[in-house]
Amino acid sequence: MIRMLPVSYADILSALPRVHAVLRPTPLIRWPGLCELLGCNFYLKHENHQPVGAFKVRGGVNLVGTLAPEEKAAGILGVSTGNHGQSLAFAAARLGVRCTIVVPERNNPGKVRAMRLLGAELIEHGRDFDEARVYAEEIVGRTGMRYVHSANEPRLIEGVGTMALEIFQDLADPDVILVPIGLGSGASGTSIVAKALRPQTKVIGVQAEGASAVARSWQTGQWHTSSEIRTWAEGLATRVPAEMTLAILRELMDDVILVTDDELRGAVRLILEQTHNLAEGAGAATLAAALKHRERFRGQKVVGILSGGNLDLAELPKILAAGGPDGARE
Repeated sequence: MIRMLPVSYADILSALPRVHAVLRPTPLIRWPGLCELLGCNFYLKHENHQPVGAFKVRGGVNLVGTLAPEEKAAGILGVSTGNHGQSLAFAAARLGVRCTIVVPERNNPGKVRAMRLLGAELIEHGRDFDEARVYAEEIVGRTGMRYVHSANEPRLIEGVGTMALEIFQDLADPDVILVPIGLGSGASGTSIVAKALRPQTKVIGVQAEGASAVARSWQTGQWHTSSEIRTWAEGLATRVPAEMTLAILRELMDDVILVTDDELRGAVRLILEQTHNLAEGAGAATLAAALKHRERFRGQKVVGILSGGNLDLAELPKILAAGGPDGARE
């Protein structure tokens, strides 16, 4: 029996007009070269085509669009390694709302610059996302701003869930949808939509082996955290799960797959080679998982969500030097 969850399918449907008033649907493309390599019908949902280069802008548009007048006047405060911050900054700028983002020190410089260009005020603090988050939660009371957690926010989950609605509008019967997991808003929204529209569709999350706290918490039913992050893919680099999304994933997600950093690099290269799209590490995670489990998915209709394309270009030489993933040239 499914428990009452903080976000429903009806909530995501209600978010769709707000999201589409600002953002066009992103393409779902079947790539023949990837299909041949994987032995399945493989589609990429190109959230890298969003105006900030990542899916999270859907959540920002929905949340900022539903703020109360006093919240708009006070402004919003978030914590991000980049995509959540760009989402909030993009949405806030459209409505003239002040936006402050706490980012880790030595963060992806391209994402830092992008947040500033979108009008966000940045505070750099901590060695990773979770240290930045703790600092933001310490100062939020002093600022009077509306704190926007990157996962424990129903309005964000409603907004990002609209990408799954678009998937089913374009492809009525996917067998599998692969979704990258940082804190799990995308996987949560996708799971809610899939279970409402086609329960037999499997929603499978993908995390990095070096940042696997959500996966381990989901697998064991216990609360797991990590003492350090060991992945270059900042979109996956979280040490502590989020309560709201983990509860949804435990109820609705079907499985989780872990991938290595080398597998992520190989998938970034393969996406660039086969589709001429640049994926960030988190965005390539779903192809990395499909490659790792080719036999499992053979002959099926598989959708991989390419969640973002905001790659730190300092990583590109390593990606190109690494060559393709195992078996990519069989």
